[in-house]
Amino acid sequence: MSISLNNVSYSYRSNFQTVNALNGVSYDFEPGKCYAIIGESGSGKTTLLSLMAGLDVPTEGEVIIDGISTRNWDRCKLLRDSISVIYQDDNLFPLLTVQENIRYPLDLKKVTKEDAMAKIREVRKRVGLHSSYNKRFPRHLSSSEQQRVAIARALAKGCSVILADEPTDNPDSTNTHNIVEILTSLAHVDGCTVIIVTHDYTVAEQVDVVLYMVDGCWRESED
Repeated sequence: MSISLNNVSYSYRSNFQTVNALNGVSYDFEPGKCYAIIGESGSGKTTLLSLMAGLDVPTEGEVIIDGISTRNWDRCKLLRDSISVIYQDDNLFPLLTVQENIRYPLDLKKVTKEDAMAKIREVRKRVGLHSSYNKRFPRHLSSSEQQRVAIARALAKGCSVILADEPTDNPDSTNTHNIVEILTSLAHVDGCTVIIVTHDYTVAEQVDVVLYMVDGCWRESED
């Protein structure tokens, strides 16, 4: 699925002022590519990701997914069937095992048990998780392992758009490289539209396109 930003602006009211989080942002994201939106905290990148996920709509302008504005989409259906969001805190269910967390979106789609287990094995292998992880709970996993479970769950959904919010917020540079490698493979092998928002400039070395965001606007480079 393609995503187009058409002069997107977003503002909200805090206790004391109106905050302009995004200011006239435009861009076309294509399937089969992995993008990184890089910016410091407060630059507007996470707000933009939320708009692309259909969690909200712009104050002005349009987010267009496969030719349809998110204002006109059934946004719950869009997020359930077409878009997977990988959150910074992994957003795993703490009382579900690894296998149950990965299976959750498949149960929502009423996938048969046999097909669900086959899909779980496939995605678990792809992110480098051994079957011994199946019965573990998130609290028993390292942050790196939790990230892999979150990516496996996104893979299991079979969505064509993957949005990742700070998936490499980890001091382990090897883990960062591996996580981005998995995400880029979703674009290059599966043809997904993959968009990573991050403050980690090293991610730029692995993705296809880098976009820099400062104060709610694009900037040509980090300088």
